[in-house]
Amino acid sequence: MPRTEPTALTLLRRTHEAQVVEVLRRLGAVSRAGLAQHTGLSRTALSSITAALIERAVVVAGPAPADGVRGRGRPVELLRLHPATGRCAGVDLGRGRVRAVVANAAHEIIASGARAWPPDAPWEQRTGAALELLDELLDGSATGLEGIGIGLVGPVTEPGERAGALVALLRERYGAPVLAENNTRLAALAEAVHGAGAGVRHAVYVRLSHGVGGGLVVDGRLLGGAGGTAGEIGHVTAEPGGPRCRCGNHGCLELYASLPAVTAAGGTGDEEAVARAGRLTGRVLAGLCTTVNPELLIIGGELAALGPRLLGPLESELRARTLPAALAGLRVVTAQLGDEGGALGAIALVRQEAPVAVARGGARSAFVPLAACTGPGSAG
Repeated sequence: MPRTEPTALTLLRRTHEAQVVEVLRRLGAVSRAGLAQHTGLSRTALSSITAALIERAVVVAGPAPADGVRGRGRPVELLRLHPATGRCAGVDLGRGRVRAVVANAAHEIIASGARAWPPDAPWEQRTGAALELLDELLDGSATGLEGIGIGLVGPVTEPGERAGALVALLRERYGAPVLAENNTRLAALAEAVHGAGAGVRHAVYVRLSHGVGGGLVVDGRLLGGAGGTAGEIGHVTAEPGGPRCRCGNHGCLELYASLPAVTAAGGTGDEEAVARAGRLTGRVLAGLCTTVNPELLIIGGELAALGPRLLGPLESELRARTLPAALAGLRVVTAQLGDEGGALGAIALVRQEAPVAVARGGARSAFVPLAACTGPGSAG
C-alpha cells in the first residue's frame, strides 16, 4: 500500500507541536499563557496542540506551586515535558570541586553530587573525578541521555586543548552531544531560567567571588561572543590608572570587588572596603546596563551575602551613571541557586543548543567503560 504524504495542514500542526516541545524543553514548566507568549500561537491553537501532546504522553500538566493567597478563578496549570522523555547532565568543574546534576525532561533534578579536590590538583585528577561522579549519577548507563553540558573556569575558546579533549572524551564515552562553556556564564543562564530571573528574557549576572565574572542572557539565550569572552566584566576598567591586573590591563574591577581584594583592603567587616567594591561594581554595571538594557541585574558570589552594605553603594552608583531610560523597570536582586548554578546552567545550555532527539528510542553509541577511555583525551 503506497505511503500517504502528509498534508500542508498536518505539516503545519507538526511544526507548531515542535515549537511547544522546544519551549518546554528549554524552560521547563510553563503556563499556557507563557507558551502563547514564547511561540506566538493563539490560545485556541495551543489548547488543541497541548491536549494532543498530553494524550500522547509527551507533555504532562499539573498545578502551579502555591505562592500566597490565590484569588478567584481557575487555578493556573503548568505544562512540562513528560519526565520519561529524556535526561540531560550538567558538570561544573570549579576551582575546588566538581558538581554534577542530572535532570529529566521536566527539568526535575533526579541525581546530584559533588567531589572536592585540592586547589593544586592536576587536570587529570579533576577530569577523572568528574567522570567517576557522572558515571555514578547516571547509574552506569547512557540510555536516554540527550546531552551533557560542561562548565569550566576561565574563557572557553575554540579550539581549546583541554576543553576540546574533555568534550571528545565525553562524546566517545556517552554517545551524546557535549557542550562546554565558562561556568560563571552558565550560572547566569541558570539564574535566568530557574533562579532569581525565572521568566525574564534579558538579564545580567555578576559573580563577586575569588574572581569577578559575569554572564549576559539576551532574549532568553546566553551570549557567548565572538571569542567566548562575553560577560568578563571583572576585566573592565573600574579605576583608570589603577594597579596592573593579571590580565595585563590596569584598574580592572576584579582588583577591587573580588573576595581576595576586599580581604586585602580590610576584610568583609571593613565598611569602606565593602562600599568601594559595591560602588565600583555599580560603575562598571552602569555602562553594561545602558548598552544591554536588561530587565534584571543578578548579583551572586560570596560578597552578595553582605546584602545592603554592598548592594546599597552598588545601586546608588548604578542609578547615578545609567541612562535613565535603561533604568525603567530594572531590578537588582541576589542569586538564588548557589553551588548548583553552574551545573544547572550546563543543562539549560544543552536544552537550548543541542539537537533535539526526534526518535527518542533510536540507536545511540554504546556506553564506554572508564577503563576503555585511554589516550590523549584522558590526559586532558
